[in-house]
Amino acid sequence: MKKRSKIYIAGHKGLVGSSILRELNRQGFENFICRNSEELDLERQLDVENLFESERPEYVFLAAAKVGGIMANKTFPAEFIYNNLLIQVNVINASYKYGVKKLLFLGSSCIYPKYAKQPISEDSLLTSPLEPTNEAYAIAKIAGLKMCRYYNEQYGTDFISVMPTNLYGPNDNYDFNESHVLPALIRKFSLGVNLENNDWHSLRRDIGQSLDDSLILKKLGENGISTDKNGTVEIKLWGSGEPKREFLHVDDLSKAVIYLMKNYSYSDIGEVVNIGSGEDISIRELAELLKDLIGFKGILKWDRSKPDGTFRKLLNVEKINKLGWKSEISLREGLKRAIDEYRRINL
Repeated sequence: MKKRSKIYIAGHKGLVGSSILRELNRQGFENFICRNSEELDLERQLDVENLFESERPEYVFLAAAKVGGIMANKTFPAEFIYNNLLIQVNVINASYKYGVKKLLFLGSSCIYPKYAKQPISEDSLLTSPLEPTNEAYAIAKIAGLKMCRYYNEQYGTDFISVMPTNLYGPNDNYDFNESHVLPALIRKFSLGVNLENNDWHSLRRDIGQSLDDSLILKKLGENGISTDKNGTVEIKLWGSGEPKREFLHVDDLSKAVIYLMKNYSYSDIGEVVNIGSGEDISIRELAELLKDLIGFKGILKWDRSKPDGTFRKLLNVEKINKLGWKSEISLREGLKRAIDEYRRINL
């Protein structure tokens, strides 16, 4: 990839795509193709092919996807498989049809079996059943990486697939119905602090400017934030808190994928390569760490009637480490950055 290479970033407004764009800019790349969802519907094949025919991108980062946490995956499985399959099929096929030099497809660690041996190596793929709560999304992502592989084998393309661990950072999704665990915790604890401080201005700014105090309290309660009879703020969290997860700051990920795009081809990498920090933490420990960093003084209550998901999901990152990349941002430092970013956009 040269500085003037024409680069298309699908999903450039999202968590991953925006980070890739920032890092490419920082490295001196300047010739980008970017379209938001109002300008281009990636689920429409003709629209995607028209873009590729007119713009002729040389390199493609396929970061566009419909994503969400356990609740969203359980509630909208049909949308997760349908939307993601359409996006992937359209972009990957157009990249072949219009001569893209290299494509990088971003998958998800949920492609691996629920009970895969830890840490999870790339050859664990399709060795046993998936986690049911996000199976639809996982199947779509597996289809995407397999499509890249088969196009490489049949057409001689250079499409590479990476499987990042749980990501967080700027432009994350903090919606209670769609967010992953880490941004959901940041928002809950921030609202908890506002409630502790009787900061109704901040509460209204987050929950709804036009709502009176009783309606704000109702909305908070619907999302597990309330006060007990003594006025102590309580926050209810899903599951037991015992499952362990690995987290990677999205700016670490963007450096990794650009590094791979610049230096390696499918023949070097194979079907898929994991990208992660190589370290995990229990959800309970994560909650306590965030509680401390945000300054929430109240009580955490764990709702064991809610699903935990896969008990542990730590990626084996030996492959990408041997290729010359390692994560740099520690979890504590990354969380501080994420909290600062959340406060910047919500204060």
